Amino acid sequence: MFFRLFSSKSCYLFTRAFHAGERFSNPSAEDIVFKAICVNLKHKKWNALDQLAPKLSNSLVNRVVCEFQNSPQLALDFYNRVAEWFPHSLDSDCTLVHVLVKSRRFDDALFLMQNLISEDGTPPLELLEALIGTYERCSSSTAVFDALVRACTQAGATEAAYDVICKLRTQGCWVTVHAWNNFLNHLLELNDIDRFWKLYKGMSSFGYLENVNTYNLVIYALCKECRLVEAISVFYRMLKAEIFANVVSFNMIIDGACKIGDLDLALKLMKKMTLMTGNFVGPNSVTYNCIINGFCKNGRLVLAEEMVHEMVKAGFKANVRTYATLMDGYARWGSLEEALRVCDEIVERGLVPNTVVYNSILYWLYRDGGIEEASLLLSDMVDKHIYPDQHSYAILMEGLCRNGYVTEALTLHKQILEQNVIKDSFSLNILLNYICKSKNLAVAKQLLCIMITRGLVPDVYTYGTVIDGYCKLGNTENALRVYDGMVKMGEKPNLTIYNSVINGLCKMASADVAKLLVEELLERKLFDAITFNTLISGYCISGWIGEVINLTREMKRLGISANRVTYNILINLVCKYGYDEEAKELMKMMIMQGIRPDFITYTTLVTHFIKKCHPEEVIALHDYMILKGVVPDKKTYDAIVSPLLLGKGRDT
Repeated sequence: MFFRLFSSKSCYLFTRAFHAGERFSNPSAEDIVFKAICVNLKHKKWNALDQLAPKLSNSLVNRVVCEFQNSPQLALDFYNRVAEWFPHSLDSDCTLVHVLVKSRRFDDALFLMQNLISEDGTPPLELLEALIGTYERCSSSTAVFDALVRACTQAGATEAAYDVICKLRTQGCWVTVHAWNNFLNHLLELNDIDRFWKLYKGMSSFGYLENVNTYNLVIYALCKECRLVEAISVFYRMLKAEIFANVVSFNMIIDGACKIGDLDLALKLMKKMTLMTGNFVGPNSVTYNCIINGFCKNGRLVLAEEMVHEMVKAGFKANVRTYATLMDGYARWGSLEEALRVCDEIVERGLVPNTVVYNSILYWLYRDGGIEEASLLLSDMVDKHIYPDQHSYAILMEGLCRNGYVTEALTLHKQILEQNVIKDSFSLNILLNYICKSKNLAVAKQLLCIMITRGLVPDVYTYGTVIDGYCKLGNTENALRVYDGMVKMGEKPNLTIYNSVINGLCKMASADVAKLLVEELLERKLFDAITFNTLISGYCISGWIGEVINLTREMKRLGISANRVTYNILINLVCKYGYDEEAKELMKMMIMQGIRPDFITYTTLVTHFIKKCHPEEVIALHDYMILKGVVPDKKTYDAIVSPLLLGKGRDT
């Protein structure tokens, strides 16, 4: 019996071994390569792996990546190495994404998905389908879909992020509240407040429960709109729902209070923070910086300095940002000496002033006319190897031009162009603006040409500045040439440019051509009050009174309210044709609509009435306008009204 049992067992083992041998004696070619890759990858034998490159396939890549789920770095290294041999398929890309998300390597997963969306141009919904298709193979988690939403928002694909959320919902797979929060935060970063509120309301209808981050986003949105009372209401609603506020919640309310100037509330909240949270939350450096910033913006600089000392005493290190805020506060309120003292204090405390600090001081020095001091500070900045950025150059251009050093600004601009440090048109636009204002359009045109040849792309503002400059000089032909060049460069004109062209055409007494352009803009629903005011002014120059009346009716029909400029143009027109009573009626209508006449209204009416009316009527008109809050034009007042008033005084 023992022998029989032994024989039976032997037969079984033999049979099992035989079948196993049969199974492994003829493995597939892919299995052999797979085993070889795994062995060499485990020991990081990259040269051996390189030799196996010709035998690779996408299915093999997927198998290897899945095999090394517990060693995600090796899986990632292998994936990157494979990219040198042949292009990845979307299938293998998604396999790696699942592995990275499962191992909580979110940054790597996000980087990979962002590249697929931004660099490779993979539509996010196609990427979503591929992730769903590879989901089971990798035994993945729904966190991968949250990661996709985040990757879309980071890549700037707002609509795609929302499409992913909606598509998953239709398939019965819901992203978590974290993905929703990410998308809502993205909308706030884009300043798309209306859509934020719409989707926030929709979020609760989908059954999501708000967490502390959701509440913080709502508080931030309300504070952004200066709706502090509502923000505090949401804050208490959060506490009522037993969702504990964190330091971010408090900091946003405190910052919101500081922005509307309610510093007493900000201080109360900071002091009660610990008590309200049962010692779980206390002020941090951000809290102190918010209040210091609030004090500085309100000119309470002594209290701001005291808050810095209190911050240090509480165990928080005042950083460059803290001192930069204090320094900017002193400069903003006219104490440049104190601002420079704080700048020295930054260095004394072992901190290194950054570009932001220098830019702030440079800005206020130029505003104060301190050209020499600004030059010395700039030299000191370079000596300390803190190199100017794009904003620095913009401040330099603005500062030099504002103080009348346009030639020096041009020289500086040429120098920085040669050094190839300017990457955009921002600083050039500032220089162009001043040159066009000085009516030196030949230099402006030359600058524009240099800019294009240097590879810098002019933006809408660049073209608009030059076009407006030509139009104001009455050189509409050159303005239209620049306009044509702009269109050829693929830049779309905005309404400001169209208004400039209309103004130029009207000055050329080509109101008929301007009218055609306005009609085209009306069809495209691209117009504003300036468009109509410019054309009305053109009609007035051409003496087309009927067209003026028709255009004012069209304004009313389209719901465009007449503004001060509109009334001034119309008052000037009726005065020109001697309609005294109509001019006065227009002024009264203007006041009734809440539009206060200005010195242009005053000068137009007074200079007209002095020619035709009795001095008493001119004085009565003057007194009426003064009572309505009009500040008279000094030249008109000194030349016309003052002598009448003095004469009246002598008579009495």
